[in-house]
Amino acid sequence: MPTLKGLVSACFLIMTTLFWGIPLFVLILLKLVAPGRRAKLRVLAGLNAVALNWIGTNLWWMRRWLKPQLDIRRPDDLSPQRWWLVLSNHRSWTDIFVLQFALHRRIPMPRFFLKQQLIWIPIVGQAWWALEFPFMRRYSREQLARNPALAERDRRATQRMCERARQTPLAIYNFVEGTRFTTAKRDAQDSPYRHLLRPKAGGTAQVTGLLGENLSGILDATLSYANPDPTFWGFLCGREGQIHCHIRRLDVPHWMPGGDYHQDPDYKERFHTWINALWQEKDQILDTSS
Repeated sequence: MPTLKGLVSACFLIMTTLFWGIPLFVLILLKLVAPGRRAKLRVLAGLNAVALNWIGTNLWWMRRWLKPQLDIRRPDDLSPQRWWLVLSNHRSWTDIFVLQFALHRRIPMPRFFLKQQLIWIPIVGQAWWALEFPFMRRYSREQLARNPALAERDRRATQRMCERARQTPLAIYNFVEGTRFTTAKRDAQDSPYRHLLRPKAGGTAQVTGLLGENLSGILDATLSYANPDPTFWGFLCGREGQIHCHIRRLDVPHWMPGGDYHQDPDYKERFHTWINALWQEKDQILDTSS
């Protein structure tokens, strides 16, 4: 029964989280008391190793228990010793695991842009905090209109991550649409794309502007599901069907590094043109796989 399989899968996920959560919390406590950034970096290396083993354990049982039908295409010239920016569309929480099936240990430990509320998830939220994931706050247009300074909080979080990223190789993952795709959301924002929401350029532009010279490339990931309404629960139940993950490597355009998206209107317009063209190509790829 799919429901029983989903319950067993959830138990596996909880058990691996609790198992790797023990060394994780020991290292979190060490990081809190570590004197200076150099000592914290040594602890962070240990946290990265625990997190990679945690991910690897989950991928191991998922391959054998869920046996997902994955069609993965990726570049051959990847390295965990380089810096990467991964851009992807977003359909489900399953996306994170699909990307890890494709990229685990082929590129460095991932860092995701996360909603601030996720920090309160037991064990996982604290792990993300200790691993220095950037937490983003979501503000309405009305809130930003009343207090424009609120937008600076997310920019400072991204800047801190990029400054720390220069100290050790890492991979920054960004689901550029900012939320999971649904046709209702697409219609509400009058998206020009058939399979995608409008891309949010600010975070990506800040990363490429601050870190572009370190990046070995941009990995453009396109995810599609045979199930038109995929869910993580459906994945845990083993009923998602075929999942396609097509990743291509793009060079960082020469004009991106050093640019200031928020202060230079010409750079901002050029970046919007670039990412909208990328999203148009992605929409065409999804047309052929749907």
